[in-house]
Amino acid sequence: MIKVSSDAQQLLEHIGGKENISAVSHCATRLRFVLIDPKKADIRRIEEIEAVKGTFTQAGQFQVIIGNEVATFYNEFVKIAGVEGVSKDTAKVAARKNMNLLQVFISHLAEIFAPLIPAIVVGGLILGFRNVIGDIKMLENGTKALTEVSQFWAGTHHFLWLIGEAIFHFLPVGITWSIARKMGATPILGIVLGITLVSPQLLNAYGVAGGAEAPVWDFGFAQIKMIGYQAQVIPAMLAGFLLSTIELKLRKIVPAYISMIVVPFFALVPTVLIAHTILGPIGWAIGSFISDVVYAGLTSVVGWLFAAIFGFAYAPLVITGLHHMTNAIDLQLMSEFGGTNLWPMIALSNIAQGSAVLAIIYLNRKNEEEKQISIPATISCYLGVTEPAMFGINLKYVYPFLAAMIGSAIAAIFSVGTGVMANSIGVGGLPGILSIQPQHMFKFAIAMIIAIVVPFGLTIVLSKTKIGTKKA
Repeated sequence: MIKVSSDAQQLLEHIGGKENISAVSHCATRLRFVLIDPKKADIRRIEEIEAVKGTFTQAGQFQVIIGNEVATFYNEFVKIAGVEGVSKDTAKVAARKNMNLLQVFISHLAEIFAPLIPAIVVGGLILGFRNVIGDIKMLENGTKALTEVSQFWAGTHHFLWLIGEAIFHFLPVGITWSIARKMGATPILGIVLGITLVSPQLLNAYGVAGGAEAPVWDFGFAQIKMIGYQAQVIPAMLAGFLLSTIELKLRKIVPAYISMIVVPFFALVPTVLIAHTILGPIGWAIGSFISDVVYAGLTSVVGWLFAAIFGFAYAPLVITGLHHMTNAIDLQLMSEFGGTNLWPMIALSNIAQGSAVLAIIYLNRKNEEEKQISIPATISCYLGVTEPAMFGINLKYVYPFLAAMIGSAIAAIFSVGTGVMANSIGVGGLPGILSIQPQHMFKFAIAMIIAIVVPFGLTIVLSKTKIGTKKA
């Protein structure tokens, strides 16, 4: 505790003192500060503190990487500093004062999709497993799949679709719920709104695109087509924001004694009507355009260039927080094309960052203090959590970060060039192969090897040539 107290005291001093702290919270590995004047933080001296693994600024918050002991360190810090900790949500609200409009938009987008990621990851794994047992001809001289020779596996294949459909087919329900929850509206109204977008009585929008005739709601003077927006992202987002905005405004003007009746009715009914007449068609068109552009770019004759740029730039996007935008694009690609060729490159970027740290472990294999940071960072990175590796090691030395970016770009070129597709967003890093469509798993495995070997080798080479080197 003496050492923790000493490190906490140093951090308080170098961060600008108690008077420079607007809010402080913590997550699994990091302290998150909202500073009144970020320029007062002495980053060099903060990173010299033994307990500190690295620092970075993201989404208006100055974040200090502590590691698994962050909760203990946080409790000691707030006691020494004499400040009250706040929730992560409160800290995020305070941090928006330090953001520009684009950063605020990205922050909101991240908060919408973050609660949905666990379900989407599970859904991707389930779809991948269903493909393995149902589509790969691995039995009877490569002529039959497991489901064709075993009733157990056939039943399992059929049963698992229940979960996959719940996650992806009804994704708009999760999106409208998440938006309502985030904006302070009534979550159950968000759920009801989402259900009205995916109700079984509605014809799927892709059925309409394929030429099917949609039934209508006939009001005598007007008709509204009964079109659903299953698996769609943007129509659900537009509808969710409209519902929450209307509800919050109504709460301000409707007397409290009738608000429970008036507010839900006049928020939900107009939103559902507008969603099916205006927002749904517009959102579907926007989503289709975005996914078509991304897919066309990655499958065109210059797809290798798109892949190289994305693979090289993804890690810097993580630093800025802009990488959260890829969640919406991935989900749109999945709904349009039955998979995503974007997400595999993200998994490869994670692997590349971890491989660069692995090279640092090799280079500093006699440095026990360095290994205390680099070994856990490598493991974390290979499992999809890149911040400890990127901010604790790679950005500290710079050249490993550059090597990882180059390796990621080369792996991305191979992935896109060979047509690798993932079922959905999955667990980043090495477990990402479980989310890849079975017919592409071998090719993705080769891309993973590239993402391991190239950054590892380049990091060692760059360490000797001093190119891109920064003294720690």
